[in-house]
Amino acid sequence: MMTLLANTPLVVAICAIVFAQGLKVPIYFIVTRKWDFSLLTSTGGMPSSHSAAVTSLATAISFETSLDSPIFAVATMFALIVMYDASGVRLEAGKHATLLNELRKDFDLLTKNIADWPKLDEQEKRQELKTLLGHKRSEVVTGALAGIALTINIYLTI
Repeated sequence: MMTLLANTPLVVAICAIVFAQGLKVPIYFIVTRKWDFSLLTSTGGMPSSHSAAVTSLATAISFETSLDSPIFAVATMFALIVMYDASGVRLEAGKHATLLNELRKDFDLLTKNIADWPKLDEQEKRQELKTLLGHKRSEVVTGALAGIALTINIYLTI
């Protein structure tokens, strides 16, 4: 266990996730004037903790092994794929979930208006799909910059 804690790139990447997740609450408050501490454990939103984690990991690996190492190349490609996925596929999945939730609500309203339609009991009602899955590009970039900055700061102080 102690060896795992001595793995600085891993520890820094985990710190970057916690840092980015922690930033979500005050950023949301600045924008909406409402506190929402559920953002500490949610996906999506500003900044992207996924981007912070993978860029932090790649940056830490660059400090440990150098920019021309194969492991840095792997970490960088991993980071680029994760960030592309966060701003592309996952964002679109969230949009689809929003539309499906709206369709379900419309369907539920329709069934309430049809007298012959059998009533659904509480167990049969479907849970809404999670819509905050992906990130806007600005959220990805902000998360990436937060991860890089945090890592550089940690490595320059240790």
